[in-house]
Amino acid sequence: QAQLLQSGGGLVQPGGSLRLSCAASGRIVSINTVGWYRQAPGKQRESVAELTRGGAIIYADSVKGRFTISRDNAKNTVYLQMNSLKPEDTAVYYCDAEIGIDHDGSTWSGWGQGTQVTVSS
Repeated sequence: QAQLLQSGGGLVQPGGSLRLSCAASGRIVSINTVGWYRQAPGKQRESVAELTRGGAIIYADSVKGRFTISRDNAKNTVYLQMNSLKPEDTAVYYCDAEIGIDHDGSTWSGWGQGTQVTVSS
């Protein structure tokens, strides 16, 4: 079993920056795929950025050039650096990961608890 704990977020003015963190803990052999999603009030959850098992990075068109997903394998932590934030980026942000929990190939998939990002002047 594993779990994801998010940190970061908060209130920022338009044009500002924030960094979200998602730390995996528990029984971890590997972090396979990881992604960041967001859900604004009244809207469906949408993918923001994804780091695939093969190392490919996929960004939503709305955040390309502004957001960067990265990972620190030594810390079992994934980050989302958000720059040039806009009011439309306001949402609850969630991390999602598939984690290898045993050398037999067993995996665990789950979500972080979510963190609010509000972009407003």
